[in-house]
Amino acid sequence: MGTPGTYRVSDGSRVEFAAAVAAWTAAAVPVLERVARTYHATISYKELGEEVQHVTGIRTRVLLMNWIGQVLGGVSRISHRRGQPMLSALCVHSDGTVGEGYGQAILDNYGGPLPGDLDMHAAEERLRCYQSFGASPPPGGGRPALTSQVAARRAWLARQSRADTPSSLCPSCNLALPVSGVCDNCG
Repeated sequence: MGTPGTYRVSDGSRVEFAAAVAAWTAAAVPVLERVARTYHATISYKELGEEVQHVTGIRTRVLLMNWIGQVLGGVSRISHRRGQPMLSALCVHSDGTVGEGYGQAILDNYGGPLPGDLDMHAAEERLRCYQSFGASPPPGGGRPALTSQVAARRAWLARQSRADTPSSLCPSCNLALPVSGVCDNCG
């Protein structure tokens, strides 16, 4: 007989999935608290998933995307019950964004309406985490910061938007000038 889908590493015995999620959730809290002690630090879903499986000695063959949201939802509930910011804000996709489950955690713990920019909400929540868990911010207490990937993508999009916006109007025909500054109509 093969190893079950969710199992204890020590002996290969089957672990009920709900029990595994509860164990991983409990293990995720101190991992995320450790991350919160470093200003502007985050952890990827993959890194967190690997760490909680290692710490608990419980592994699964279930795809990460099918269980990590349950773990982070549980972490958010624990944080909220303790009067702390949502530690789940520290966990991001490999592209630096928070997942859709983060929005659900906001609704579950803070109520609605949902913020228009989940990544900025997470940046503000991360700052609260850093302040609550003893990170060493710069003078002035620090600031909410998007992850480097999200900030870079938004800066690129802003540059593209400016490049696509005509800088002025042609004095002869009053049509928008392209970036080159040479009127397409008048030459």
